[in-house]
Amino acid sequence: MQIPCLHISGIELPIEFRRLYDMAYNYWWTWTPRARQLFAAIDSRAWAIYRNPLQMLINLDRSAWSGLREDSTFVQLYEDVAREFERYLDPATETWFRRAHPGHGEGPFAYFAMEFGLHQSLALYSGGLGVLCGDHLKSASDLGVPLVGVGLLYRHGYFMQNIDADGRQQHIYPEYDFSRLSVRPAAGHTGREVLVTVPFPGREVAAKVWVAQVGRVPLLLLDTDVSQNDPADRPIASILYTPGREMRLAQELLLGVGGVRALRALGIEPSVWHLNEGHSVLLVLERLRELVQHGGVPLGEAFDRVRRRTVFTTHTPVPAGNEQFEPQVARKYLEPWSALLGMPADELLALGNADHGEPSQNFNLTAMSVRASSYVNGVSRINAEVAGGMWRHLFVDGNSGAPGVEAITNGVHPTTWLGTEMQRLFNGRLGAGWRAEVDSPAFSEKLAGLPDEELWRTHQAQKARLARFARARLRDQQARHGVSPEELRSLEDRFDVDALTIGFARRFATYKRAALLFSDLHRLRALVCHPERPVQVVLAGKAHSADRAGQELIQHLYQLSCSPELKGRVFFLEDYDMRVGRMLVCGVDVWLNTPRPPLEASGTSGMKAAMNGALNCSIADGWWPEAADGDNGWVIDAGTRSDDEGQQDRDDALALYRLLEEEIVPRYYERDADGLPRGWIARMKQAMATITPAFSSHRMVRDYCDRAYVPAAQRT
Repeated sequence: MQIPCLHISGIELPIEFRRLYDMAYNYWWTWTPRARQLFAAIDSRAWAIYRNPLQMLINLDRSAWSGLREDSTFVQLYEDVAREFERYLDPATETWFRRAHPGHGEGPFAYFAMEFGLHQSLALYSGGLGVLCGDHLKSASDLGVPLVGVGLLYRHGYFMQNIDADGRQQHIYPEYDFSRLSVRPAAGHTGREVLVTVPFPGREVAAKVWVAQVGRVPLLLLDTDVSQNDPADRPIASILYTPGREMRLAQELLLGVGGVRALRALGIEPSVWHLNEGHSVLLVLERLRELVQHGGVPLGEAFDRVRRRTVFTTHTPVPAGNEQFEPQVARKYLEPWSALLGMPADELLALGNADHGEPSQNFNLTAMSVRASSYVNGVSRINAEVAGGMWRHLFVDGNSGAPGVEAITNGVHPTTWLGTEMQRLFNGRLGAGWRAEVDSPAFSEKLAGLPDEELWRTHQAQKARLARFARARLRDQQARHGVSPEELRSLEDRFDVDALTIGFARRFATYKRAALLFSDLHRLRALVCHPERPVQVVLAGKAHSADRAGQELIQHLYQLSCSPELKGRVFFLEDYDMRVGRMLVCGVDVWLNTPRPPLEASGTSGMKAAMNGALNCSIADGWWPEAADGDNGWVIDAGTRSDDEGQQDRDDALALYRLLEEEIVPRYYERDADGLPRGWIARMKQAMATITPAFSSHRMVRDYCDRAYVPAAQRT
């Protein structure tokens, strides 16, 4: 689906390279190595700085084109990539969705989310949820699924993280110039920009509609920083996950109601509405208003119609973690809608009641989402069971048309997260068509046949790239703290490519227990400082700006990484984003995951690491129990479960140390006469073969199509 857009950038391109414009404005390049190679070939230095084709092309000196015209290698590369791009977008291309669902003749599936992680240059994500949404769009594009995404365009995005010399997290909110990002204003039928208005208490707020093209899939993004708005309303879509509760509800009203109106303004009539988390559930209000006010449909029937075409994905397995608002705040924003719908305000607010009959309940967006959806799913089998227990009363009472919480386990987009070197190995050994069969049994068989020497050499090359990246990051970080030139020079000797490397990177919420590995510093020091079998640990992650406990945890671990006992063996990389994440999952040997069960909804970083040959060492929570087979990684199992969190933490820490000391470290350092860890490589192959197909986002999106989207579209 291509949405007409306005042209706002100052790019000037020679006619023979005109397709660079379309490629720069399509995030297809983020998962296509040859496209990134092409942009890097234009100006390698600028590409290394920006990693954003639009910014690079805007700043490119015109004189550079004369040399590129005469460079036959570049011209050939450009022509090859342009042809690949055109083939990919060709509407006549036979896609999975066209083969699997030839009878689907209705509108696209609308996919609403608060955050989308497409690339680090477009800071519309905070962590795993946003990256999952980005991978969902990319796989929908690859599979030819008729999908349109809807989100918000944040002027300041999510914060950038600096760690000061004392280990305190500092929050930096840059101001983004949208004209230098790969987004464009949508063009209406008159050729002008598209503006929609959303009713707020006592006023209307305008939002400009932008488009980020993700392969075949458009992503609509709403921006309130427009001159038509009062200065107090312009920052509504300014910061992702703003800590202010009323501002957060304002964002969610904008996303839901404004998203529906943006689709209508562009003539798009979705057949199914997918709420990815409850942030966007207020779109139900606008859809009800359309049916009641314009269609003359009785409210009860209108609600049934809306529910039949709505599907909902819940992630949060903690009751307090579900988005909810105090009654007076919710009433302020929702009471005007009761008049529009002819529905008493108390009944409207009751759609968000999470409990039975309690007076003055908080307005819970997850509860409303369950009531308003005909299909509800969790993001792993365990998560679905937990969510089903949390919301069982809504299904039992018949308040929801859905039968219960089903499970569609998350997945990750392989060509986004596979390292460059690993993709090069696949191209050479598996053939050019491996991308089309990445989630098939045949692909697993081919992975099992990769030569040990080549796989290990490829893994070590990705590990060396991580080492270079980490040293550069640490040098910049330490230089800002004022350390001496000699100390900065010593960083070149840090990060041993031959040492067993453990990665731990995620949002620093306390339930993820980042400190579990550091609970016995004597045993940890014995591991990392072993003279013959050393271990090193790489940490990264942000804590929400309002999460004091998470920030204190970061400070504690950073200070430990600087302590004499652990310095040079434990590293904390600041400003965790998609690029840092990609480096880590491609380069570490072991991916560590230590959540307190059953609070991990799914987790996806371990899937990305496994696709690159890393072995998971994880608590049996989220996705990992569905993947672990005894030979593709390790389960941290204390053998007991205690209601005392402190005792359970101690038991799990002991189990983790035992695994590292008795199994993981010895297995890594077992080498044959050729210097290869054959037993370790066998586990790498098993991890890649069993995890890549089963936890690809292609499998995930097919599941959504077969089990949620198409059945919902067929409900009458």
